[in-house]
Amino acid sequence: MNGPMKNTFFDIAMGQASRLAGKPGRILALLAKLGAKINRGHWSPLQRQMIKDKFMVLGRMAKAYALGRYRAIPWKTMLILLAAVIYFINPLDLIPDLIPLMGFTDDFAILLWVYNAIGTEVDKFLEWEQSQAIPV
Repeated sequence: MNGPMKNTFFDIAMGQASRLAGKPGRILALLAKLGAKINRGHWSPLQRQMIKDKFMVLGRMAKAYALGRYRAIPWKTMLILLAAVIYFINPLDLIPDLIPLMGFTDDFAILLWVYNAIGTEVDKFLEWEQSQAIPV
C-alpha cells in the first residue's frame, strides 16, 4: 500500500481484492458481508455517520461496478476500494474487532485513508449517480 500508512493486513486484503476484481458475483457477496457487519455493529453516533457517509458510497460504487453499470473507475482504484471492504469485514486485522472500543480504530483509519485517496473517483461516481437519479 502506498501512502503514509503501512499495514501488512491491508496488503493481504489488496491481494485478495485482486482475485475478486473480475468476479461480479464475488464482489456482490463481499458487499453483502459488508452490509451484515455494518448492521450488527454497535456504533457510536460519529461512527454511524462515518459509515453512512463513507462506506455506503464505497459500497454503492463497488456494486455499480460489479453490475456493469459504472465502469469509469480505474482498475487500481477498484482494487483499493475492494481491499478496504475486505479489511473492514475481516476480524483479523491490526487491532482485532473484538477489543472493545479499539477494535474498529484501524478499520476506520483505513476507511478514511482509502476514501481520501480515491476522493476524485468518489466525486466522479457521485456525479454519475446523481445523473442516473429519476427526476421527481
